[in-house]
Amino acid sequence: MNIGKAFTFAFEDQDWLKKIGIAGLVMLIPLIGQITVMGWAIEVTRRVINRETETLPDWSAFGDYLVKGLKLFVISLVYALPIILLSLCVNLPLSFFQDSGDQATITTIMAISICINCVVAVFAFALAFVLPAAFGKFAATDELGAAFRFKEVFGLVRAAPGAYLLALVGALAASVVAILGLFLCCIGVFLTLAWANVIQSHLWGQAYNEATGNTGM
Repeated sequence: MNIGKAFTFAFEDQDWLKKIGIAGLVMLIPLIGQITVMGWAIEVTRRVINRETETLPDWSAFGDYLVKGLKLFVISLVYALPIILLSLCVNLPLSFFQDSGDQATITTIMAISICINCVVAVFAFALAFVLPAAFGKFAATDELGAAFRFKEVFGLVRAAPGAYLLALVGALAASVVAILGLFLCCIGVFLTLAWANVIQSHLWGQAYNEATGNTGM
């Protein structure tokens, strides 16, 4: 794993400012923009996995990026379903009984909710490892179904837990970088968010290669 490479490779592209600038502008489009940039960034993952030249994708395939982004959204939604369902199990009963005045019931529900929230936290932590592996399977095959071959996806994480941990740490660092965009006026945060997407996508590709032994050595 080369975390530093994930942060710097974009600047090796002579058109990096233009490409990231376009990505920043696309992100200004509510929802569709963010989904499209996800699809654009996953192309970086594919290039890393396939050992192609690590330049930033251009924006000539906007429609393709949108489709890929929508697929990534579906993958994320499916993997997050346990968290969503558990959260509903906590919040719906609590909101129903909180105005009832039945303090004993409310206390019981709150105690249960604390336990469920602990389980949700465990799921969320596991998801931070598993979801990048699922994205890697999708990027490597360009098949939506590949991301749901759960045995293979979990196998990637088991094969290289350290790599996926480093990818997680790198993604968190990229999030900090994205926050710095708040100091560059409104458009600045979209530029740094686009760059953060590129960083984490590069790390996902590296982690996938570590897990599959495709290290190029």
